[in-house]
Amino acid sequence: MSLIDPRAIIDPSAVLAEGVEIGPWTMIGPNVTIGEGTVINSHVVVKGPTTIGKNNRIFQFSTVGEDTPDLKYNGEPTRLEIGDNNIIREGVTIHRGTVQDRGLTSIGNDNLMMAYVHIGHDCTVGNNCILVNNASLAGHVSLGDWSILSGYVLVHQFVSIGAHTMIGPAAFLPQDVPAYVMAFGSPAEPRTINSEGLKRRGFDKKAIAAIKLGYKILYRQGLSLDEALLKLDELASEHPDVLPLVDSVRASSRGIIR
Repeated sequence: MSLIDPRAIIDPSAVLAEGVEIGPWTMIGPNVTIGEGTVINSHVVVKGPTTIGKNNRIFQFSTVGEDTPDLKYNGEPTRLEIGDNNIIREGVTIHRGTVQDRGLTSIGNDNLMMAYVHIGHDCTVGNNCILVNNASLAGHVSLGDWSILSGYVLVHQFVSIGAHTMIGPAAFLPQDVPAYVMAFGSPAEPRTINSEGLKRRGFDKKAIAAIKLGYKILYRQGLSLDEALLKLDELASEHPDVLPLVDSVRASSRGIIR
């Protein structure tokens, strides 16, 4: 039995690997490549240039690889790249990039995007992230590995969110969030580190204690950012697990929430 429903519309130029399953009334456009084992339910639109990896699951009414509504976009052949083992639930929208950036929206592996999540043009999503219902990334957003965005989180364009972060419900992020930080509120404010998440991912007590100390240096000792970075450098030299916190602060272009 064919895994492609006869009611699906597949452009002749689309490349579908072995074991790809396409549901009824789904449209796969030109310049789309889909890796083996990926399942696309009914009523999905996939437009190219888009590459989708292996063993992904895309649920009904999602739109993947659409042109961006950015007013600077003028029909250029920008791209979307999606890795392996992602779950894209109902009504998710993911837009391709723009030539004003690198022309690419990229999503890594093993991510969960729940219903009605939006990922805007030129975003970069790492691996093992969870975006809960209605979380939205504006253009040019970077989301680090193992990040969790709760429902209705809104992320301003060009914001960078570090690895292992946890953002609370309905938070608005106008500035960057350093690695490991938990943030809540609108606008979001730092509250503590994501210690429970770190435990689940195998960080030992010594590493978590060092990261907690790094958070206190950054947020609780009344230091300027330059003063805090000097102390964080010393801490990271003894505890390498603190380095992602230091690096994410130094890499910030919009300034960090503080």
